[in-house]
Amino acid sequence: MDLVQHFRGARRLVTARAGDTIFREGDAGRFTYVLLDGAADVIVGDTVVEAARAGALLGEMAVVDASPRSATVVAVTDCQLVPIDARQFDLLVRETPEFARHVILVITGRLRRMNERLREAVGEVSVRVETRTPQRH
Repeated sequence: MDLVQHFRGARRLVTARAGDTIFREGDAGRFTYVLLDGAADVIVGDTVVEAARAGALLGEMAVVDASPRSATVVAVTDCQLVPIDARQFDLLVRETPEFARHVILVITGRLRRMNERLREAVGEVSVRVETRTPQRH
């Protein structure tokens, strides 16, 4: 689904300037955002885990499960975003099954990327542990 095309005529827009924090890890998640224009970094802890571009869906997890934000999002360039609250989100899921499938694809794609990063990190730890030489006392 082309989110930029779908939301191009949205009446409610949010503008974020380069360097602005769109939302912070741990915040309450009142909105999901569609990034219509610009670029933003998705940051977990101190690590950029995704470079979001126009068409990205941001903050969907917190709206889906009503939990605190799991990441921080910072505008890299000036951004135009469409905020979608939980009521609107539910309406979109009901009335536009393609939107629901798109959300599922976004979440599963992110989960697969995180799994791969975890696999790589565990592999690095295993290599370091296996290559240590035993200490003699």
